[in-house]
Amino acid sequence: MRVLCFGRFCDEQPGGIQSHVLSLLESLRAEVDFLNLVPSRNFQRQRFTRAGTPVVRTAGWDVDGSLVLSPGLALEAWRQHRARPFDLVHLHFPDPMSHLASLVIPARVPRVITWHAEIVRQQYLLKLYRPWQNRGLRRAGAIIVAAPENRRASPDLLLPGIPDKVRVIPFGFDLTRFAQPDAETLAGAARLRAAHPGKKLVFALGRHVSYKGFDVLIQALAGLGPDVRLLLGGEGPLRPTLERQATRLGLQDRVCFLGRIPEARLAAHYQACDVFCLPSVTKAEAFGIVQLEAMAAGRPVVSTRLGNGVDFVNQEGKTGLTVPPGNVAALTAALAALLAREDWRKELGRAAQRRALSEFQRERMAASTLALYRAVLQAQKP
Repeated sequence: MRVLCFGRFCDEQPGGIQSHVLSLLESLRAEVDFLNLVPSRNFQRQRFTRAGTPVVRTAGWDVDGSLVLSPGLALEAWRQHRARPFDLVHLHFPDPMSHLASLVIPARVPRVITWHAEIVRQQYLLKLYRPWQNRGLRRAGAIIVAAPENRRASPDLLLPGIPDKVRVIPFGFDLTRFAQPDAETLAGAARLRAAHPGKKLVFALGRHVSYKGFDVLIQALAGLGPDVRLLLGGEGPLRPTLERQATRLGLQDRVCFLGRIPEARLAAHYQACDVFCLPSVTKAEAFGIVQLEAMAAGRPVVSTRLGNGVDFVNQEGKTGLTVPPGNVAALTAALAALLAREDWRKELGRAAQRRALSEFQRERMAASTLALYRAVLQAQKP
């Protein structure tokens, strides 16, 4: 079958939706003829191959890092469909630009929508866009969510005519490099540990934006002993603010801003840390792939209770600990409790690895998604 996938940006800036889309495309490339159509964040139009799938990137204007305006997206979708018609369109919400561009594809071509999260920050946009969004949800052949909690956490998925379309298919990834580190990864982890001799390491990773809650994590670090270091990976508009916060709290020597970590070196950071932390404060964080990577590496996770897929991945008291979002005292206490007990960390880490490798297999996601595609196409036939 030929499927048009609107897969976000497919660029070098890491992101959860991008990671999921690439994993899906790679896992199904033997069964599905995909085209991944994405906007650029730098005005450049490009054609290339990623995860074994052709990618067309149209020129776009980056509004805020997550919202991109790309009028050429609709024109390219129309051209591609006219040249070789698509059997199905796969959208990834929230993404108003791609959704609007997909409207040039005839309505008879069925839609599958993966619901990642609600629009949290651009509330002014949501008021205008929500009627179109919910119309698209009602007309979809199926709606995929990565966790049962995501179905209940999103009010839009509970509107009339929508709940019966929702299917739970957990995201899946090839986690081998995290679970079975090679010699180079272990050497990299050893170098990281040697750079902080005798210290306990908390690792956190993500784009430096407000919903990630890194300001809360830095504040929590102030309540931990001087032998604790925070390794904070990623970039984003809030990095200068976070650096100033660390300096103001006297933590400039205990918070290590690592910047963007190359994929080849990422696994070493999970191996080096004692605890991984995902301190997100809003439901814009709907799953947390990074905590899944940490779990595959055998590390316990401290995450926030957001009532969605984040809670589904990291289970309280089984694979790590969970705390209320934005609660500095609770986050400090959870980190302190784990850092104080190596035996408990190892026990939770082993359970975390078992869960990651058994419940979030890429092959399982691929098989379930392919079966859903076929069911949607079959239902579309007269």
